[in-house]
Amino acid sequence: MLDDFLMRATLAGVGVALAAAPLGCLVVWRRMAFFGDATAHAAILGVALALLLSTSIFAGVLVVSLLMATIVSLLSGKGYAMDTLLGVMAHSSLALGLVAVSFVSGVRIDLMAYLFGDILAVGKTDLAVIWGGATLVMALMGWRWSRLLTATLNADLAYANGIDPKREQLILTLSLAIVVAVALKVVGVLLIAALLIIPAAAARSLSRTPESMVIVAAMTGVAAAVGGLQTAYWFDTPTGPTIVSLAAALFALAGVIANARCLLWRAMASRAGG
Repeated sequence: MLDDFLMRATLAGVGVALAAAPLGCLVVWRRMAFFGDATAHAAILGVALALLLSTSIFAGVLVVSLLMATIVSLLSGKGYAMDTLLGVMAHSSLALGLVAVSFVSGVRIDLMAYLFGDILAVGKTDLAVIWGGATLVMALMGWRWSRLLTATLNADLAYANGIDPKREQLILTLSLAIVVAVALKVVGVLLIAALLIIPAAAARSLSRTPESMVIVAAMTGVAAAVGGLQTAYWFDTPTGPTIVSLAAALFALAGVIANARCLLWRAMASRAGG
């Protein structure tokens, strides 16, 4: 079954979508969209360093993503606004990565594959890495979910319950770095943040509880991955951008459904009141 490249690509997309769902919800709740984007941009520097050092690209991306997050955390609150720091780190790391790639000799590099993904080229080893990372992230989210949720809602409430918000932030950062590393092959550096944020944003308008939002986000992400893959195959379009475009369409559909439901409730309430 895994010898079929479309099956491997589908499993890879599903794995990334499932891992990104709970993490994306936390990113949306914490208003950390730019943080996810900055971490993703840093991934290209990890790719370049991994190629220069002849080591695992997954390890290179993971280390650089964690390093960038640590630097931002250390510098925040010391005279620099968070959005300014993230902007500097994101674009600097992307530029440095592209420059570093030019020094890699003897290796044929397809930059487009790293920037926009190459899910159709996912091999069995890539699939093992993707699902291994996705399983780790989902396990971390399941283990720390209530603590992460409390720290997200209110730092003072977290302290009152014996929860250290900074520790939960570190766990979230680690999980984000892992998702960036495993999603690189699926949607590429420039679109990873979109796969994190768009399904969660779509789920927000259709959910009443945090857990239901995670479930809807996971379903949206899986639908976008599988549907986008099939659409790209049928129409011969770039796979990563097609997946994200379908996710955006589902976000728009969710908005229409939410507005229609709101109008229906208002109509029912007015009839009941009349």
